[in-house]
Amino acid sequence: MKPIVKVEQLSKQYRIGARQGTNPTLRDMIVQTVRAPIKGFREKRRGENIWALKEVSFEINPGEVVGIIGRNGAGKSTLLKLLSRITEPSTGCIKLYGRIASLLEVGTGFHPELTGRENIYLNGAILGMKKTEIERKFDEIVAFSEIEEFLDTPVKHYSSGMYMRLAFAVAAHLEPEILLIDEVLAVGDAAFQNKCLGKMGEVAKHGRTVVFVSHQMGAIAQLCNKAMLMHKGSIAKEGDTQSVIDYYLNEVTNGTRGGYINTEPNKDITITEAQTLDSSGNTKTHFTHKEPIVIEIGCKINRWWPKSTLGFFVKDHRGRKIFTVNYPEWSRVGDNNKEVRVTAKIPVGLLVPGKYVFTIAVSIARVGVVDLAEDVLPITIIDGGSEFYAYEGGDYGCVFAECEWSS
Repeated sequence: MKPIVKVEQLSKQYRIGARQGTNPTLRDMIVQTVRAPIKGFREKRRGENIWALKEVSFEINPGEVVGIIGRNGAGKSTLLKLLSRITEPSTGCIKLYGRIASLLEVGTGFHPELTGRENIYLNGAILGMKKTEIERKFDEIVAFSEIEEFLDTPVKHYSSGMYMRLAFAVAAHLEPEILLIDEVLAVGDAAFQNKCLGKMGEVAKHGRTVVFVSHQMGAIAQLCNKAMLMHKGSIAKEGDTQSVIDYYLNEVTNGTRGGYINTEPNKDITITEAQTLDSSGNTKTHFTHKEPIVIEIGCKINRWWPKSTLGFFVKDHRGRKIFTVNYPEWSRVGDNNKEVRVTAKIPVGLLVPGKYVFTIAVSIARVGVVDLAEDVLPITIIDGGSEFYAYEGGDYGCVFAECEWSS
């Protein structure tokens, strides 16, 4: 199959402190003259070249929905700007075999003095469409954007949400062969985000190609059949979506491997260490909601208390206790001067996306605490593709619940 997008050895270099691709106005020249005595030395130090992208190569086939993920500054947005021809590469080449529409910023391609109606026709013309083609799609675009009341108002008076609705509606309905989208869905409300994501899936089913940059792992997992991980201007990994997401969470996002250690086991029963693991036994602090979380706890017993209990509770970022659990076999431990190691597995799909901490305790009911490790083991749960992925970042409760439905 012939690729619809082919990128070969693509690189983009910027000079820190330098203006990119603009001609100075008289005002700019006056400002520079005034600033020169004060900032001259500092500007010399800022004259440094950085590579936003470095020798990136890949191919995208027709009909593929490709997700691009990575940390801020990894080169994701720079790549889309090069693909959409907003900026030129320093080296390398891009080959596109189809009409391309870009949604990189709110209202990209809109003329502020023109009305919403006029901008629909303008964008269609930019895409190379005939007037009859635009008219055929016009009612669908207006209905999707939900701004019919303001259709004949200049878009400079639109709110960011209205811009977003119309911009996405135009880009998705005017049938480009390639659609580029860069994290702009965060502008709309949750219901409209869900609507946009559904439309993106529909666009892909019709054989068009979508390149989607997002920090929402749930949306990437649901929509994309292929993913690329960008890291420091290069492609760190590409392949099927879930494997790339898992690699990102394990190797890049999880840069800080936390744990709890107490080097002074001087209590009757001391919690000496604790850590969070994946199902393979690897230390980990970031999980998708679809994978189990294993808590490993180590204790040193100097004096046994027969009625003691080992357990932990989980709190969310708001300090709310989500659940508490005790180790049911603790009463059988029972020997002095013994080191004990136990594990607990939190079920798959229980905790909703968010940040959590654990408090681990050895206690005696109605008597008191023998030892306490408070607010340790911070973890992050990321939506790995639930039915709620469109609402990622919102508050949809503390836990996922599997209910039995009937009608």
